[in-house]
Amino acid sequence: PRAILFMIPSGKPLDAMLAKIVPLLDKGDTVIDGGNANFHDTRRRSAELADRGLHFVGLGVSGGEAGARFGPSMMFGGTPQSWDRLKPILTAIAAKYQGDPCVDLLGPDGAGHFVKTVHNGIEYADMQLIAEVYGLLRDGRGKKPAEIGKMFEKWNSGRLKSYLMEISGKVLTSSDPKTGKPMVEIIVDAAGQKGTGRWTAIEALALGQSATTIEAAVAARSWSAVRETRALGEKLFAARPVSDAPPLDEADLEVALLAARIIAYAQGLSLLAAASDEYGWSLDLARIAEIWRAGCIIRSAMLDDMARAIRAGLPQGVLFFAPEFRDDLDRAQNSLRKLIAHGALNGLPVPAFAAALAFFDSMTRARGTTDLIQAQRDFFGAHGFARLDDGTTGQHGPWTMG
Repeated sequence: PRAILFMIPSGKPLDAMLAKIVPLLDKGDTVIDGGNANFHDTRRRSAELADRGLHFVGLGVSGGEAGARFGPSMMFGGTPQSWDRLKPILTAIAAKYQGDPCVDLLGPDGAGHFVKTVHNGIEYADMQLIAEVYGLLRDGRGKKPAEIGKMFEKWNSGRLKSYLMEISGKVLTSSDPKTGKPMVEIIVDAAGQKGTGRWTAIEALALGQSATTIEAAVAARSWSAVRETRALGEKLFAARPVSDAPPLDEADLEVALLAARIIAYAQGLSLLAAASDEYGWSLDLARIAEIWRAGCIIRSAMLDDMARAIRAGLPQGVLFFAPEFRDDLDRAQNSLRKLIAHGALNGLPVPAFAAALAFFDSMTRARGTTDLIQAQRDFFGAHGFARLDDGTTGQHGPWTMG
């Protein structure tokens, strides 16, 4: 049997290529899509090829140019038969973490591409959180890019150690060869996106999950694209005076970033668990965390701790309820609040941090405010509610009588 790997855009180009190549294949052959595909398309293609006796693999690949040269992290979705055939090849080329290849069979059809989608959503959140700290330091404290870069390099030797922290330090300490200015100062502040962040947000909503930190990061990229609108807004509204916001020191920023990053991973893992239940994938979340430890863009020192915490059992399935991360969040929450208050009172946008804190506060308050929402729904639509005292459902308030 033959194995054919495509590394091309996974939308219409892949469908066009499949239309040409599939008639040339024999039963038992395997087609591998190594692009960033929408997992719904992968599930459709998998079913279509299965009807012809062919295997289809949705292979999520992360690592960029360095991954291509030195080994990527790969998320395999397909049949056990196709995994058995391709395992020797993929484990040989994969990134290694202490000798463990960062690739594995995660589930059938679209499982691999869905895990890669969520990986990219977490990547969006992590990049946005780092950028928001950069903004607070640049616009709130007047620090130069190189100063901020040195700070990030120092943080990268501790709990925040990660690929994105490492490259952020390098980027901020780099100069433009043409002008000699800090490189970031001559880059247009409009971030691109290829869709995987949006897909993560869309699937979170479709599955009734909360990925607010990721959603905020996607929104921030969209806002960044309307530069003329933002420029007009700055002219129309008065300059923001520096307020009496709580002062932020370096330690506050460091632990607040750690807390928000943990929350972003927690939301991503919860989304993976929900999709696994919905599609019958039986995803091994601990193994996914291990696959992300090397080769990929979101590789981080925390992932080893996350894998251990997941294997030990997450209370109510929430990452930051695990002892290893509960202490981090408990210590960091005051700094997280100070950071957001500082940003809000000084007009410095921190949407991803604010979304992370709102999620944390919602998940750590036993009684919320949706009792009122249920009453409103019952008032205008007779939707009913459950009583808190005896648990009976389908109840209606006195406003529906008469």
